[in-house]
Amino acid sequence: MAVTMTYTSLAADVQSYLERTDTATIDKIPTFIMLAEQILAAEIKFLGNLTVDTSTLTASDPVVAKPARWRKTVSINVTVAGERRPVLERRYEYIRNYWPDPTETDVPLYYADYDYTHWFLGPTPAAAYAFEVLYYERPVPLDSTNQTNWFTEYAPQAMLYGSLLQAMPFLKNDPRIPTWQSMYDKYVAELKTEDKLRIADRQAIAVDT
Repeated sequence: MAVTMTYTSLAADVQSYLERTDTATIDKIPTFIMLAEQILAAEIKFLGNLTVDTSTLTASDPVVAKPARWRKTVSINVTVAGERRPVLERRYEYIRNYWPDPTETDVPLYYADYDYTHWFLGPTPAAAYAFEVLYYERPVPLDSTNQTNWFTEYAPQAMLYGSLLQAMPFLKNDPRIPTWQSMYDKYVAELKTEDKLRIADRQAIAVDT
């Protein structure tokens, strides 16, 4: 039976591969893992974290908070009198030009990234419409209280070699960088290929239906 990687087992493997027992290195292993997680999340979309969030808009407020751990928006819609209506992505400047007075209200037609944690809608919502967003979510970060996530289940090799790669600058071990980099790149390339196939399948289903 396959053994699932956990945060604890990953930290132990990183220490074993590094062949270090000094406190300074061991204390840095959580940082190596955190950095590897962030870089891996930036490199792949992974459909396993395609998430739907529903909420209610605030009337007369064009700024909407993004969900925690939001990474990339796929689609947004609002429900008006029982009818789902798409809200289309546009540049912030386009929306401000289309709807220059945010105190005027109507059904939102467009959205833009206002900043990393908010969207901006235009027109400004006239009522508390039901709001649904499909988006890619960053996994809950690994730590001693959260032992597993998408990365440990589906990308354990990339997490291991990514963590080892992040350790090299701290250890000033430049000769090992090409080794860990090549192993990391190999598994990330496999993940990207698999993810592209899944995204293509999803798009094909959407077209067929």
